[in-house]
Amino acid sequence: MTRTLLALALVAGTLPVVAQRGIDDGGFGRGRGRGAPEVILAANLPYSGLFEFTRIRYAAAGGLMRGGPMWSHDYARAEANFTKILVELSTVRARTEASAVLGFDDPALFDHTIAYIVEVGAWVPSATEGEALGRWLRRGGTLIVDDFREQDWFNFEAQMKRVLPAARLLEIPEEHPVFDAFYHFTDFDQVRHPYGGLQTQFWGIFEDNDVTKRLMVIANYNGDIAEYWEFSDQGFFPIAYSNEAYKLGVNYIVYGLTR
Repeated sequence: MTRTLLALALVAGTLPVVAQRGIDDGGFGRGRGRGAPEVILAANLPYSGLFEFTRIRYAAAGGLMRGGPMWSHDYARAEANFTKILVELSTVRARTEASAVLGFDDPALFDHTIAYIVEVGAWVPSATEGEALGRWLRRGGTLIVDDFREQDWFNFEAQMKRVLPAARLLEIPEEHPVFDAFYHFTDFDQVRHPYGGLQTQFWGIFEDNDVTKRLMVIANYNGDIAEYWEFSDQGFFPIAYSNEAYKLGVNYIVYGLTR
């Protein structure tokens, strides 16, 4: 299984390029970084019943990163590469040539079980967005939070308090089912931020603040697993690191779809 994952990571860049619709990202999120081949995903197509990678877009004060909105970091190469791996390795039926890019207050969010957000140090949801996110989470949604470090923690914690006032961020135990949902993941010490090498910690919000109940929010603190997905076919990072990032992502999706 590990060899299969490694091989797929090497060829992930052969994804088809299809028309993109409805996303204004300033051209940033189209895989142009570091000379990587361009990948353009169709966006916000009619709901099909298949799993669709759903990224959260938001307005950020101060706003741009590497020329694009904060929410678009690693878009769209990360989800393009990841969904191809997900389909090849699991029984999840997923769209590989399209994704969803939605605000928390978009009613279409309730068509999706899992959503992904990055750079939460810059995320300040409106009252409407916060209320919708809380309702979505309570109805069974799973939010994956990626690409944030120490300087982002306090804002993320404060915003989640607005969304779910009674909730607390708790460290996810290593024996939690999310780390055994598809892969039996044990290499926690090997998961590092791609820049600077900080060891990633896994925090979450659980129903009723009880670690034995459903995990509603999964946060990769001091981590950026999608950076590995984005460039897994470009040779910028050791393949072993990309493999671990893919394993975590597959586990998160399988857990979210089965809880």
